[in-house]
Amino acid sequence: MKKNIELRPNVETLFGTRDENLHLLEDALNVTIELKSSAVQIDGTAEDVARVEQVFDDFEYLRTHGHSVFNGELTSMLRVLVSDPSVTLRQLAEAGKQRAVGGRRQVQPKSINQRLYLEAIEQSDMVFGIGPAGTGKTYLAVAMAVSALLAKKVQRIILARPAVEAGERLGFLPGTLQEKVDPYLRPLYDALYDLLDPEKVDRFLEKNVIEIAPIAFMRGRTLNDSFVILDEAQNTTCEQMKMFVTRLGFNSKAVITGDITQIDLPNPSRSGLIEAMNVLKGVEGIRIQTFHETDVVRHQLVQRIVHAYEEYRERDDRQLSLHLEHAENQAAAAPAGEAKSKATAVQQ
Repeated sequence: MKKNIELRPNVETLFGTRDENLHLLEDALNVTIELKSSAVQIDGTAEDVARVEQVFDDFEYLRTHGHSVFNGELTSMLRVLVSDPSVTLRQLAEAGKQRAVGGRRQVQPKSINQRLYLEAIEQSDMVFGIGPAGTGKTYLAVAMAVSALLAKKVQRIILARPAVEAGERLGFLPGTLQEKVDPYLRPLYDALYDLLDPEKVDRFLEKNVIEIAPIAFMRGRTLNDSFVILDEAQNTTCEQMKMFVTRLGFNSKAVITGDITQIDLPNPSRSGLIEAMNVLKGVEGIRIQTFHETDVVRHQLVQRIVHAYEEYRERDDRQLSLHLEHAENQAAAAPAGEAKSKATAVQQ
């Protein structure tokens, strides 16, 4: 089936840099898009052509209604759209507008799992975001917290992290208590300063509208009217995690993020995040959203690195399993062999 769509003003923005967005639609939806003198010709099945036509119609609607979409955001929305037939460009853009952060930017998902994660945060009081580095778990959680604060849905943001070094010991750190814990909390500061004007961040921090603290400071508190984020949760102990998830007060949300492949505790099996995932699975009001290597939104090399580590770990697990199985077979065969040797010795 072929369909011609009339060229409209500023439609080149939809095409993207070097027509990258058109190539994305072509590859994902199995269509051919050809630019004519006064129209765009789409060739493919009726269903696929209709989806591409919907993209063009939605883009025109957004443009005429004053919705400015930058190329990076548009490409991200199209990636989500081609992966999920149930969503449209207009739905994604309007959802992002509702999640606007201080007028500076909109919170747009870059994968299906990111979209599900954002929807889970909006719909549930407690959300676990579990996955590898670079999947946007922390950044999106902070962005949703800032959006909720600016929309006056909550009165404050509390960002917590366990003070555990990643495979090294920093020893004694000079300075005040805040200066001692700041190095552990730097990723949270980075997200805040990226989302808000530095002056506003400093003002919020000074007035404790935004509070950043190690998880050890959470004991004994009840957190009302708050958006609470626990980052690097894989490094909490079971006791710390239970203490944290029971802090939630009225009109509050909690987002807990972590990567169970990067546990820095002396005893990884005692990770509070792993226990919480098993204990709280299926509890009403709690959502657990997992991310995979395909959700990595950093440099493409990071996605390949994550994949390489996962493959290595799977090979290592298989080898260990085979080794244990061989050892068990040898142990099972040993008594029979020993008995046979003894019987032979008696006969002699």
